[in-house]
Amino acid sequence: MKVLFVFYVPSGGVETLNRQRREALELAGISSHFLYYGKRRDLVNDHGAPLYITNEDSELKQIFDTNEFDAAIVTSDFLSFPRFRRLGFKGKLILEVQGFGPKELAYSQLKMAVPIVNNYANALLHPMTDHIAAIYQEFYPNTPTFAFDNCFDASAFTYLPGTAAKKPIIAWIGRIEDNKNWREFLEIGHKLLTELRPDLQLYMFHDPSLAEPTENIAFEQMLDSLQLRDHVSILPDVPHQDMPYYFSLIADSGGFLLATSKVEGAGYAVLEAISCGCPVVTTDSDGVRRAVIHNETGKYYQIGDMDSALQEAKEMMENIELRTHIRENAIRHVKERFHFSAYAASFKQMLLALGIQDNSKG
Repeated sequence: MKVLFVFYVPSGGVETLNRQRREALELAGISSHFLYYGKRRDLVNDHGAPLYITNEDSELKQIFDTNEFDAAIVTSDFLSFPRFRRLGFKGKLILEVQGFGPKELAYSQLKMAVPIVNNYANALLHPMTDHIAAIYQEFYPNTPTFAFDNCFDASAFTYLPGTAAKKPIIAWIGRIEDNKNWREFLEIGHKLLTELRPDLQLYMFHDPSLAEPTENIAFEQMLDSLQLRDHVSILPDVPHQDMPYYFSLIADSGGFLLATSKVEGAGYAVLEAISCGCPVVTTDSDGVRRAVIHNETGKYYQIGDMDSALQEAKEMMENIELRTHIRENAIRHVKERFHFSAYAASFKQMLLALGIQDNSKG
């Protein structure tokens, strides 16, 4: 079985997912290839498999003709389906949605996709995300739909001892865009600094190449208006393999990851933080529910409610017994729910259900 995974750029959560699932799918004898249309930065992480970066028809046709893929898992880009068929792609076409941002955008995009999906898609896929499942059911009641958790290797991405910081660190990971809700992170950070701990450090991990220019300007202005420049450290383009160090540093500092997104399909940053013993305080952004159970594997605060955020942050930092319970429980939960073998089995069952033959048994 040979599968092509398609996405716009090799960065963000989808790129992390792709590298994880390549390893998982090898367990089921499934070969993965990866296609991205372009890149906005020089760094491209090793996928351990064939990787193509092109948006040229002639090159795409050559890739399709050479490989004879059984299926393509296309994340978000349903517009590619008629083009792929025109260029000779003969395998199954599966539309995967890992997010799409705000629920309204996901709804409008998937509504717009109806004629293309009905004419070209063989199946739909999502990572157990309630709002995506509901939209699929509304627009595509007759299209085969599959849902299973993304995979995550908690044994490889794990806590690194000996990284204690002198001051507690509150971290944020995302793009400088509205749905990631960076404004609320800065507002909460300001409130925590003034009402809880004046020595807090705020770490923001983001990819400048994916930021919207107008949002970048607003971000800089807000840093000044809240007088946060001395407290905020911007960490752009941190290599993925370096993140366990930072999550461990945050964990040992007594801080946490603050996830402020309005809507998420499946947040990898939350899984990665948990796996390194870094506790998570988050909005209820839908996709995060698979990882975070309130006061068991993390904490929720009410989006837009500064008092709620302050209360949950304070308890996460000061109630050591609860913090320890959350950290230990969360790691156990992630290992059980997102392990590779479960993903590989579910993925293979999907391919078999779509009539793709398994020739690995000889």
